[in-house]
Amino acid sequence: MISGAGPGDLVLFVRYLRTLCVPNLMPQFDSAPEYEHGLPESLGVLLVNLGTPDDPSPGAVRRYLAEFLSDPRVVELPRPIWWAILHGYILRVRPARSAKAYQKIWTEQGSPLLLHSRDITEGVQQKLSARLSGAVNVELGMSYGQPSIESALQNMYDACVRRIVVLPLYPQYSGTTTGTVFEAVARQLSKRRWVPELRFINHYHDSAGYIAALAASIRDHWDMHGRGERLLMSFHGVPKRTLMSGDPYHCQCHKTARLVAEALELDAEEWQLSFQSRVGREEWLRPYTDETLEQWGRDRAGLIDVVCPGFAVDCLETLEEIAMENAALFRSAGGGDLRYIPALNARDDHVSFLSRTIEKNVAGWPEANPDWSLSETSQKLEKSLQRARDMGATC
Repeated sequence: MISGAGPGDLVLFVRYLRTLCVPNLMPQFDSAPEYEHGLPESLGVLLVNLGTPDDPSPGAVRRYLAEFLSDPRVVELPRPIWWAILHGYILRVRPARSAKAYQKIWTEQGSPLLLHSRDITEGVQQKLSARLSGAVNVELGMSYGQPSIESALQNMYDACVRRIVVLPLYPQYSGTTTGTVFEAVARQLSKRRWVPELRFINHYHDSAGYIAALAASIRDHWDMHGRGERLLMSFHGVPKRTLMSGDPYHCQCHKTARLVAEALELDAEEWQLSFQSRVGREEWLRPYTDETLEQWGRDRAGLIDVVCPGFAVDCLETLEEIAMENAALFRSAGGGDLRYIPALNARDDHVSFLSRTIEKNVAGWPEANPDWSLSETSQKLEKSLQRARDMGATC
């Protein structure tokens, strides 16, 4: 106690300290300073993809890779060790090399991944707006780069979204992809004063609509260009230790491939699964795509088709790594032509499937209720607000 001060003086002093310190000590949550209560609520749909550099320059690629490769879910190494490797070597060497690869696939409109993801977002918005009875806002966010998950969620808050369903555009679950989306969304929502209802779609690797869309896209390609001797289904690779640690990605990729092969009525010798994009010396999921194609080249395989069922849209890994780099590898090993079958992108059957999947996952929410009426709900809301005012509420 302060010398010479009585109990009353101490109380006044504590109150004074609270006026100075408490605002800086209390948790700060994102909220609207002049929030207007009683506004009509809506449903939000957040579609998420991996991300892309802003442009194909070394500087932009470096910024993107720095954010991407700093995620502990992407690279599971002790942070001090990985920080030294990342900033001491990788970010000094890889951006220039990756920029050249991006330049090969970049379009006048920008990144293929971003363009196709936006087309899907617009398509889902149109279909859900036509089918759901309530207001729905579909936003696109990227785990790394722009538009960010944070900006997409902010757009939803500005639109008075109170219920959100999140759909990562990764058919097969992996802690390195889908897991990062959940963590990023949870991190952003944890900053909010008013946290919305949340539903999260974990995977859709064996959904009938997804398998049907994949099989239809392959048949369409064959109808237009003829059928190759073999079909290779190449998925993005991850370290083998993730499988041994319980990640379901490997198993889900195998199920997807098997179901597509069954839908196409392929015999065992007519197709194969492989994993691409490995880096470093650590063992990744096998068989490797490049080694498979080299062996097929040595076997003098002529015309082969490659599809990438783990990618919702075309991107660097499909357009450059498969359609260019691995096609050249196959030819140099003695093979013939490698034809890449495009990702589903914004095909109508793909967008329809994603929209139906979202509909199933928002069942029970007001906007998905066929009896939901905006005018009726507004009347009920106004009556509820009036009762609150009658009881002395200020909002």
